[in-house]
Amino acid sequence: MNVHCEQYEGPLDLLLDLIRKQQIDIRDIPIAKITGQYLEYLEQAAELDLELGAEFIFMAATLIHIKSRMLLPRDPELDKLSPEEDPRRDLVERLLEHERFKNAAEMLQQKRLIEENVWSNPQIQQFLADDESPGLAVTLFDLVKTFEEVLERSKNRPVYQVEKEDVSVADMILYLRGLFQRRPKGEAVPVRELFEQQRSRAAMICLFLAILELAKMQALVLVQKEAFGEIGIKAHKRFEEVFASEQFMTDLEKDYS
Repeated sequence: MNVHCEQYEGPLDLLLDLIRKQQIDIRDIPIAKITGQYLEYLEQAAELDLELGAEFIFMAATLIHIKSRMLLPRDPELDKLSPEEDPRRDLVERLLEHERFKNAAEMLQQKRLIEENVWSNPQIQQFLADDESPGLAVTLFDLVKTFEEVLERSKNRPVYQVEKEDVSVADMILYLRGLFQRRPKGEAVPVRELFEQQRSRAAMICLFLAILELAKMQALVLVQKEAFGEIGIKAHKRFEEVFASEQFMTDLEKDYS
């Protein structure tokens, strides 16, 4: 019998795949069931001599620890005095952030989206103001590369204990709207600078999706002054027209809720 064992980039990828395949609510993970399936995968990988990093073993220990905490009885009187935090909370938050990033990556892999937003295509004139010149061809691949570089560097930034940041794509679109309304017309902003100003990876991902959405709606333009230079964004001539549409933000909230 042939046994196939999929390979994953990391333990969060594996957990997310298990959750997606079974259509489980990511905010209410049946930890005993998922832990069993996770350990089964590790056993299959060992039988097939697949090399797994130490992070897979660490996640297994984390899942077992969470499972044991959930199995321990809790005194109802203690709950009244000090309600216990859900042991799954930290894991759920990490999975939600990872899912948002994967969704963004999967969206970029759609050929239609890439083709519609390549500035060198025959429809480039639709994205240029009357007094603008095409300059260098900038594609979404260039933007993705910049985004990946900033995300990679963010891993080495100091981590501070702060309250959970509640940010959405819609919030970032409003942020970009205010940013360009305060800037002189035609002034470009380096995207790397915008990403690095964000306090968390979740905020960076939301900002990235916001830029994609506004580029798709022809509210923003990607620009690059010289080969291999900084990629910037600036307001398109349809900037105000896009935001004047009452339906725009309503649809956006619905798409990213």
